[in-house]
Amino acid sequence: MEPITIIGAGLAGCEAAWQIAKRGGKVILYEMKPEVYSPAHRFPFFAELVCSNSFKSESIENASGVLKEEMRQLESLILKVAKETKVPAGDSLAVDREAFSKQITQILESLENVEVIRKEVSSIPQDGIAIIATGPLTSDILSKEIQKVTGSRHLFFYDAISPIVTADSIHFEKAFKSSRYGKGGEDYINCPMDEEEYAQFVEALNQAERMPVQTFEKRFLFEGCLPIEEMAERGKETLAYGPLKPVGLIDPKTGKQPFAVVQLRQEDRFETLFNLVGFQTRLKHNEQKRVFRMIPGLEKAEFVRLGSIHRNTFIDSPRLLGESLQLKPHPKLFFAGQITGVEGYMESTAMGLLSGINAHRYANGIPTLVPPPTTAMGALVHYLTHSLTVPFQPMNINFGLFPPLSGKGKGRGKRLLLAKRALREMEEWKKRSEE
Repeated sequence: MEPITIIGAGLAGCEAAWQIAKRGGKVILYEMKPEVYSPAHRFPFFAELVCSNSFKSESIENASGVLKEEMRQLESLILKVAKETKVPAGDSLAVDREAFSKQITQILESLENVEVIRKEVSSIPQDGIAIIATGPLTSDILSKEIQKVTGSRHLFFYDAISPIVTADSIHFEKAFKSSRYGKGGEDYINCPMDEEEYAQFVEALNQAERMPVQTFEKRFLFEGCLPIEEMAERGKETLAYGPLKPVGLIDPKTGKQPFAVVQLRQEDRFETLFNLVGFQTRLKHNEQKRVFRMIPGLEKAEFVRLGSIHRNTFIDSPRLLGESLQLKPHPKLFFAGQITGVEGYMESTAMGLLSGINAHRYANGIPTLVPPPTTAMGALVHYLTHSLTVPFQPMNINFGLFPPLSGKGKGRGKRLLLAKRALREMEEWKKRSEE
């Protein structure tokens, strides 16, 4: 078997290399450090953690914990080393970031069937199978190469993410379903505001704490999709004439047009998740929850994703990737990690794990396999390849991505049932993948 080329030794690239190598495959792993550093990286080691040192909860009552348990079943290197280098963090898995990265580097460099080449890759291999795992800060030179194979319309350089809430946490005594002017049926959930509620909301937006802008996040990135708090700063009525405009909407409880309306749009085919339209934001996470729960109908909203705007290179996966994470027009080319449109360390690692398994299978003439959408990994892949959101935006793992259970269970009991189903089906999928 010819070696599989992996570009990028971040979390996803390292996990892909491990999954291929432990199956007996050969890997050529390219890492541009220490020859070239991105603006966010400081150390020469693989799998460097740029932001937090936390991999989130290990409890299977949390979707992040379910994902970790699935990865443990599939013998993830990243998860194994994370547990070996963990530091106290309650029920979260946090690591000594330098020890973690050093150990990953030492393990992969010690493998006979992994060849490490430390140089910047300036072109995508034309022959053989390759996995692109270059992360959110993909170099300019390689970004241009990716644009050539994907098309310039299908590569994004920043994300503008609106918060997402669960449908069953919306209070429909206040919210109502309707489209503007009655066109399109009940496609949107609408949260009406009177003038006083609107004024208080705008004031809270103006006073809320914001995330700092990183030095490598150029200001011009945000002009095409302005944060809602910056729109609020431009004048008291800016939002009422922008994303909160009420025209064409009648509140059935009053029979009148509200002063302002926050609209929520369906995010998934199961109608379990809804995003706040036009609410891309740089507010701190706790501030988002506080301020956005001032919206009538969202007082007890459960947020499965919070808003953000930051530098992030990712492809238009629903248009470009098959469920095996292969590029549709070029099946020898796989993508892995955050560049696919997942958010989070474990999510990126999981996509590296699956791309490694499938690249190895493809190289050996074996049909590729994808976990069912009832699993955490399968749910992420399904989102990446079937997302209804246009333009496509990144997503972290959450229970709202899972197909719903029959019945109307809520809270902890519902989460545990989803978790047990996911782990049971992942165990069955693992057996099939080893046949």
